[in-house]
Parts: sequence; structure tokens; C-alpha cells
Amino acid sequence: MSALLEVQGLEAAYGSSQVLFGIDLQLQAGGAATLLGRNGMGKSTLLRSLCGWLAPAQGRIRFAGQDVTGWSADRIARLGLAIVPEGRQCFPNLSVHEHLVAFASTRHGNVWTPQQVYALFPRLAERKQHLGGQLSGGEQQMLAIGRALVTNPKLLILDEATEGLAPLVREEIWACLRTLREAGQTLLVVDKYVHRLMALADQHQVLERGRVVWAGNSAQLEAAPEVWTRYLGVG
Repeated sequence: MSALLEVQGLEAAYGSSQVLFGIDLQLQAGGAATLLGRNGMGKSTLLRSLCGWLAPAQGRIRFAGQDVTGWSADRIARLGLAIVPEGRQCFPNLSVHEHLVAFASTRHGNVWTPQQVYALFPRLAERKQHLGGQLSGGEQQMLAIGRALVTNPKLLILDEATEGLAPLVREEIWACLRTLREAGQTLLVVDKYVHRLMALADQHQVLERGRVVWAGNSAQLEAAPEVWTRYLGVG
């Protein structure tokens, strides 16, 4: 069975500064994978390349049966890739409901509607007429996830979705991700809470200075303390 996402020999740079070196990655439909590593090791650059925000210098990206290398971000999004970006990036002058209606799409099936997002995040239902700029950080993160879900993506990418959130809100986000996983949503997740990611995902790749230095499943990661101390800063 062909992978939903397949990356081969990907290299990326900002001007003359190369950031990614020969990245390989495969993700099957319905699977969940993580990108791990300290800050500044290339995780966000890899996500930018997958989304079409940064054109690869070398290598190939295949998604949903298409070679999308060099495609524009909007074209890749229409094929079924959605990202919950670091920093949320909600529109301050749009209401919660306007966000969800504006981004709603049935192009890839009608699994997620605004009403289903409200069921997933009751707090958003209570604030559906509030503007994005009036929401707390946690509420904005819920909205960012809901906004991505209503596009009904084949692949949902989450970049630091629990960063800077209060513990109770963070737990709501993890519960949401478990629900999505159980529903068969394909996920690619970047986050610093490695134990939570191990419980969520099938496979993990560790990046160090723009290279994949370790790859394996959760059991293998649990059994590799040298990876934790050397590459993740966890003793």
C-alpha cells in the first residue's frame, strides 16, 4: 500500500543557509507520527516544506498519490493537507463561527462540520460569536484545530499545539488528539511532551541539525534512553 505522505531526500534552505539534509519520511493513511528534537533542529522547516510554504532545494514530496514538490501552499491544501500552525494565527476580527464557516469544505468528505467542532470543544460553542481577538490562548488553539478540521483534511499537521497552554487546557487538547486518532485521522505532530506523543503516535523521527538521527516506534523509543538524553534533553 502506498503511503499517504512520502518524503525522499528532502533538503531545504533559507537563502544560502541549508537547514534540512536528506530527510526521508513515510506516513500511512490513518497513522500518527511525530517529529522530535530540540528547538532549532529543523522541525518547523520540514513542516513548512510539506505545506508548500518553503520550496525544497532537493528531494521529492508525494502526498495523496501526487508529486507535490514545488506546489503552492493553497494547491497542497486543496489536496487535503491542513496545519495547525505554531502561534495559532486566528483572525482577530472574525468570530469563532465565521472562522469555521469560512474554512468549511466537503471536498474530502463531510466528516467535520462547525457543529461537530462545537461538540468536540464545547467552550467554542459558548463563544461562537466572540471575535478571535477576544479569545484566550487556549480558546484560540481550539479554534485553530477546529478551523483545520472543517477542511476535512486527509492529513492534519499540528505544530506545538500545546505550547504555552494552562495544564487543564493542555489536557483538553490531548483528549482531542486521542479522539482524532481513534476516528482514524492521519496525524503528524510536533510537541515537546514526549511521553504523551508516545501514547498517541505509531512512529517517531528525531531531528538533529536538519538530519534524521533516529527513527522508530514508541516501544523502541521507550527502550532508547540514549536518544532521550542526547537529542531530546530529557534525563
